[in-house]
Amino acid sequence: MVADRLIVVLVVAMVARCGGLLADQPDPRLAELDALWGEVDRAVREGDFETYAARCHPEGVLVSESKGLSQPLSVALARWKSEFAATREGRMTAEVETRFTRRLGDATTAHESGMFRYTSRMEGKESHTDFVPFDALLVKREGRWLILMEHQKAHATQAEWEKLAP
Repeated sequence: MVADRLIVVLVVAMVARCGGLLADQPDPRLAELDALWGEVDRAVREGDFETYAARCHPEGVLVSESKGLSQPLSVALARWKSEFAATREGRMTAEVETRFTRRLGDATTAHESGMFRYTSRMEGKESHTDFVPFDALLVKREGRWLILMEHQKAHATQAEWEKLAP
């Protein structure tokens, strides 16, 4: 009886130890998602519309609380295309930085929550910065993560942004 309990205790201890070792390993899913967001950041900064659009699911949806709308991402992309062109041509500067508060998912789905800071400046105009809390749903198809839904919530403040500092 004592031997049985000892074996159970040892097995539990080994599983806990192995679990701790595994927890220290980088999560490849998060590394892939970090790469996606890095690619999105770069596309915005360089005005690379094709790369940005390629990361959106063809049936994706944008929900924007500040604009009071829900629409296909394809409609939003058509609206944003001129800003990407202006950035690529040097008539505008734009950059986005993303910080996360919660990241859930498995091998083929992801729910990312956080905030992004979007700063833009058209040639000859003042710079403008928005702090936007968001939720994004992503799916992995044929080895690529795609944004299925982006929910942009009501704008936040710089102080709220700074609380999310890495």
